[in-house]
Amino acid sequence: MSRRFQSSLVWAPRILSAAFALFLSVFALDVFSETRGLIDAAARLLLHLLPTFAAFGILAVAWRREWFGAIAFSGFALAFVGFPWRTHAVLYGPMLLIAVLYLLSWWQRPRTQATSERQTTAV
Repeated sequence: MSRRFQSSLVWAPRILSAAFALFLSVFALDVFSETRGLIDAAARLLLHLLPTFAAFGILAVAWRREWFGAIAFSGFALAFVGFPWRTHAVLYGPMLLIAVLYLLSWWQRPRTQATSERQTTAV
């Protein structure tokens, strides 16, 4: 593989994960469409932002451990299985794409680098 392709394969899932988390946060803005008190709106906003916080948490761990990103985004996608098909197209698809990109990024990583990381984390 070329160096440029490897670099793209490393950065693509990270950038898409951050973009997807920001995309999820847009759905939280619907709490302001109802006229309620400030405390109630803040509580609902926090509740609607939980998937965004989860996506950023997965991104933080998957930054160094791509295998975790592949597993976590696959599981995150499975959490949306019960939703209507339009939701699948918007949420389920990108999460599976990100999971596959993390998996490919992990597979293309040189095994010597992975071995040296295991040794440094074990110390």
